[in-house]
Amino acid sequence: MKILVCISNVPDTTTKITFTDNNTQFNTNGVQFILNPYDEIALSRAIELTEGGKGSVTVINVGEVNTEATIRKALAIGADDAVRVNAKPHDAWYVAYQIAQYAKQNAFDLILTGRESIDYNGSKVAGMLGELLDIPSVSIIKKLDVDGDKGTVEREIEGGKEVLVIPFPFVAGTAEGVAEPKIPNMRGIMSARTKPLNVIDAVDVKTSSEIISYETPASRGQVKLVPSDESSKLISLLHTEARVI
Repeated sequence: MKILVCISNVPDTTTKITFTDNNTQFNTNGVQFILNPYDEIALSRAIELTEGGKGSVTVINVGEVNTEATIRKALAIGADDAVRVNAKPHDAWYVAYQIAQYAKQNAFDLILTGRESIDYNGSKVAGMLGELLDIPSVSIIKKLDVDGDKGTVEREIEGGKEVLVIPFPFVAGTAEGVAEPKIPNMRGIMSARTKPLNVIDAVDVKTSSEIISYETPASRGQVKLVPSDESSKLISLLHTEARVI
C-alpha cells in the first residue's frame, strides 16, 4: 500500500501574529514554524497502517526552501521519503493542483491530509484533490481502518456517526482521534538526514484567490462579574448591554 500524506508548514500556536506592508503581508520575523498538527495526525496514522513492511509513506509539501526543516521532522517521525514542490503556497487551489499533478504520476492507494491547516482553517485541499484526481474524498474523519483494497472511515454527524467503506484510491481529511501524534526518537532523527527529499518544479497554474489585506480580531472587552445569587442582574445585563436576549 502506498500512502501520500500532504503536510503544511504553519506558525506555532503560541506565535504573536503581526502584519507588514499596510497589513497585506504576514510578518514571519521571529516566527517559529511547525508541522501542521492535523497533518501530523494523518502522518501518524499512515505510519501505523504501513508498519511491518505493509507499505510506504511519502510526504509532500508545497513550499519554499524554508519548509525543509518541517519536512525533515515528518521524515524523522517515520515517513519513508518526501517531496517538496518548489513554490509559494498561494492558496488552497494552487496547493491542491500541485499535489494532484504529482499524484497522477505516482499511483497512490490512499492520500491523507489534515482536516485543515491551523493558519487559514480552510478545509479545502482534501475535497479539491478528490475532484482533481476524480476519486472519492471524505472529510472530517475521526477513524480510519484498512482491509485489503478498501478503507473504512468514521465521521461524526449531527445526532450520531457515519461509517463509510471506500475502495482505493481515495482522499481523506483527518481530525482528532484518528491517531496520536508520534514523537521522533533519536534513531528517526538521525535517519531523517539521509532519507530522500526530492525537490520538483511547480506546474504553471493560475491562483483562484488573492489576499487583499489581513486584520487581527478585536481585543476583548472588560468582563463584568455577577454574583451567583443575582441572576436577575445577569439577565438584565445580557438584555441591555450584551443585547443577546
